[in-house]
Amino acid sequence: RRSAAICLVITLALAAFIALQRRGDASGTNNAVVTFNKDVAPILYAKCANCHRPGEMAPMSLLAYKDVRPWAKSIRERVLSREMPPWYADPNHGEFLNDPRLNEQQIATIRAWVDGGAKEGDAKDLPPAPKYNDVGWKFGQPDAVFSLTEEASVPADGTVPYRYWAVPTNFTEDKYVQFAEIKRGEPSVVHHVIVTVRDPDQGPLPAAGEITAGQRRVNPEAARDPQAQNNRPRSSNPDRMLVGWAPGMSPLTLKPGQAKLVKKGSMLVFQMHYTTNGVSAKDRTSVGLWFAKEPVEKRVITMGVSTDPRKLAIPPGDANFESRSSFTFTEDSHIHSFMPHMHVRGKDFEYKLVYPDGKEKILLRVPKYDFNWQLNY
Repeated sequence: RRSAAICLVITLALAAFIALQRRGDASGTNNAVVTFNKDVAPILYAKCANCHRPGEMAPMSLLAYKDVRPWAKSIRERVLSREMPPWYADPNHGEFLNDPRLNEQQIATIRAWVDGGAKEGDAKDLPPAPKYNDVGWKFGQPDAVFSLTEEASVPADGTVPYRYWAVPTNFTEDKYVQFAEIKRGEPSVVHHVIVTVRDPDQGPLPAAGEITAGQRRVNPEAARDPQAQNNRPRSSNPDRMLVGWAPGMSPLTLKPGQAKLVKKGSMLVFQMHYTTNGVSAKDRTSVGLWFAKEPVEKRVITMGVSTDPRKLAIPPGDANFESRSSFTFTEDSHIHSFMPHMHVRGKDFEYKLVYPDGKEKILLRVPKYDFNWQLNY
């Protein structure tokens, strides 16, 4: 009798599953007509259009049916493989505010739409397309815009060493920056941009314009003595980056009450990495800043936790070399975000928090790092 009861429960459960599955088929994605206007457009508007629209880095717009339809099968494949939207964090560790992944229902909807013939549907079912400002900046018109002091000439061929420009802010008072965004002058040749801040407390500032390697060093003695970095002035700016851009990176976006500090009289330093593409070009990249409008409770600081390149020696033939770095917090802190970065040989990344009592916790794991699409988490 006990065995029969167990079999009965299993049978009922299986029957219930089949019944639910059939009901789902009848009212869901298999038999119901799935259309772009009613079912797919809301997903694309919410998850894809921020990059897939005119003027952005994605290769095609996904705002209108006529633009989406030729890519329907490709979209289905990329969504089913979870290549799109791009997101490389291991789901077993941490939850992130900017996670763009589609849920199972959204994936099933796109699949059913394509399998059903990728129909457009009734025009009245199409929701309003997301609105983007027409000034070319994500957060509207910036409070301040700073550009390279001159156009940079990029040759048609060859390798271009990193170049640096010093751009004065002329701030007469300290500024707290809540949002920052980089706008490339000629996107076809700009590989990445990093904007840092040099404030007057860090010693003599370079003259405005393109600067040399020697001028870039806060403490020139570091070129001769690595220990000299430990002797820099106590007022030295601990913030290693104001904002950066590389394929996949998002603008600096902080919550109310959080901001980065740019002291009065500071100089912005643009690190420009140009790549050639067979056609000579001119570039004048800019950065837009939006100042905090509410009282600032927390200063956000970007720190680099990296391996000393002089100690990074990969043995010949080693296909899975591991490099470790660490950073010790000297005061109570909140971790805002991570930006894993390696170059083309990099494979995977892991951030682990080690508490004073020895307890460990993985905060972020990126099992398949992609140099061509570098995300903030």
